[in-house]
Amino acid sequence: MREETDKAVNQQVISVWVRDPRIRKNDFWHAYIDYEICLHTTSVCFTKKISSVRRRYSEFVWLRQKLQANSLLLVQLPELPPKNPFFSLNNAQQITERMKGLQKFLEQTLQSPLLLSDSCLHLFLQSQLSISKMEACAAGRTHYSVAQAVQRCGLRRFHSEEDLQKDLSMSCDSDSDSSCLYHSSSECRDPELQIKDLAINKSESTALLDLMGTRQEATLSSSCGSI
Repeated sequence: MREETDKAVNQQVISVWVRDPRIRKNDFWHAYIDYEICLHTTSVCFTKKISSVRRRYSEFVWLRQKLQANSLLLVQLPELPPKNPFFSLNNAQQITERMKGLQKFLEQTLQSPLLLSDSCLHLFLQSQLSISKMEACAAGRTHYSVAQAVQRCGLRRFHSEEDLQKDLSMSCDSDSDSSCLYHSSSECRDPELQIKDLAINKSESTALLDLMGTRQEATLSSSCGSI
């Protein structure tokens, strides 16, 4: 019986891609790049089997620090691509190398059963909460649970700005670094690791974008660990 259980776990698939780098401009002087993280899985550790969020490099740094602290040093985490003081938003090669490094980090992280039980990892991969709200949610200091935060982002289509703001105020962060907005044209497919669509679009943060509700699976599997 134990062998059958282990075999079933080993057959579960977790596929993750880091793709579609985009420049975000906070103001005239400050800009950064975020990346789309697509996840396809059959693992029972994940509430959502298909998801897409956008994260920036500094959020990856936070995730690694939290995972290392929460695992009590029982797991040696993979390294992130190093922070480059000369990193340029106009250097396609640097962006590509960083993107590949971020994907490798996630692929190796998701191979650890211990890390798969960490709430911060699930919030990072399947919600668009900010760092402060991920920390609060994982610590139980929000009126919504980790599972609810994961489920609410991307399960419905907003028809008005009022609906959007109402939902954001209830469960998802609405600051400049993150929002529960998804691009309907962003399909979770195997990336070609090419740089594209790096034009700055100031209107993206306020546009009413299609969520992933139409792409979400109808059933939710039980999650593992603290999820």
